[in-house]
Amino acid sequence: MSGSDPEEFAVVDPADVERETFVTSDVAHRKLTEALGATEMRVNTVTLDPGDVTTPHAHEDHEELYVSLTGGRVEIEGEVRDVPEGGVVRIGSDPLRSVRNDTEDETHVWVMVGAPPGGTVENFGDTILPDGERL
Repeated sequence: MSGSDPEEFAVVDPADVERETFVTSDVAHRKLTEALGATEMRVNTVTLDPGDVTTPHAHEDHEELYVSLTGGRVEIEGEVRDVPEGGVVRIGSDPLRSVRNDTEDETHVWVMVGAPPGGTVENFGDTILPDGERL
């Protein structure tokens, strides 16, 4: 679009963003929010090696979209569902959720987007673990 503001879009290669591990598990992720300049949502990629499972959790006041780049499995409220390559999962704020790689030889990659109904990316609500602990 002619004359568009360059701050209104960004293209990011996740490989250019440092890999980190979650506080509650050793699963690798890349926080893309800042690199993208996003202010209304939080964006991460999550890479699961064989046997990896993210910690079951919920969020306060925001829903999430999980996009499976490679195919994989999501667990919502204890029910495991297969997600095809390119499949998209929407999860409201309350259900406990995690992604898992039950394979022995595949790596699974997800893009996860969390959007709060209000507030900021820095203050999108607590992550709530099954025992009620808030992070």
